[in-house]
Amino acid sequence: MSRKISRALLAATALAATAIMVPSANAASFNLEGWGTQCGGTSGGGSASPVTVTTASAFISAVGSSSASVIRVSGTISLSSMTKVASNKTIIGVGSGATITGHGLNVSSASNVIIRNLNFSGWKDDAINVQYSTRVWIDHNSLRSGYDGAIDIKRASDCVTVSWNKISSHDKSMLLGHSDDNGGEDRGKLRVSYHHNWFDGTNQRHPRVRFGNPVHVYNNYYGGVTSYGVASTQEAGVLVEGNYFENTRDPFHRGEGDSDPANLVARNNHFVNSGSGDQGGSVKSIPYSYALDSASGVKSIVTGGAGTGKVG
Repeated sequence: MSRKISRALLAATALAATAIMVPSANAASFNLEGWGTQCGGTSGGGSASPVTVTTASAFISAVGSSSASVIRVSGTISLSSMTKVASNKTIIGVGSGATITGHGLNVSSASNVIIRNLNFSGWKDDAINVQYSTRVWIDHNSLRSGYDGAIDIKRASDCVTVSWNKISSHDKSMLLGHSDDNGGEDRGKLRVSYHHNWFDGTNQRHPRVRFGNPVHVYNNYYGGVTSYGVASTQEAGVLVEGNYFENTRDPFHRGEGDSDPANLVARNNHFVNSGSGDQGGSVKSIPYSYALDSASGVKSIVTGGAGTGKVG
């Protein structure tokens, strides 16, 4: 099919992408929405009695244990390497100051993990890396000034929600799918929802998507993004819906670097001193219900609600 599709077909594919959601003045809540509700849902450590950790050794032991756990992080934890997070974990910061620094969290070959209300800074690889994992909720974290990806999801991971995070002073925000050559593992997977995140002057990958379809990017605030917002590549299907783009020259496009262009449907977005974006193709139906905020109100909603100190 030609990449140059007609306006009529664009309209038809946009309507087919998912059931129409009626925006409200303020539909946002802090409850789990999106792909993290699928595949059986994400409950983390569930009703396990919370344990509070204040040292790196206690933190590493708690997040790596084989039992379901609710781990409350107090103060600053300095990690000397990427730290593996096992299944059935809720990791949540206490107050607004709980911080992970030095290195990040590796959610690898795990399922049912929640990471909330943590500050990440100065990581030397990724702040949060998700691979070969399902049912993950990454919510209300603040991430700034690290080396590589802030939140990277790859290698057949699936059913993930990334919500209400604030990323600032950083280059590579959110990668979805690490390689053009990994379709054998990634096709049919990498289904992620990104909503109510605040990209504050960051550079690229908000997200950069390979293979995942449908990937749902809705009600995020892009403020002064310097390179590009969303990129759909390598057979992906991305629905970009109800976002607020401000001072963002390139809000979304198809293709990136050496990766082939893929499908992107955009609708009901709000643009302030920003480009209009590049879209085309069709996206699979969104399987879950969700509350969609009116795009024009997203800036105030997200800046008031994203980042640490709002939950926990």
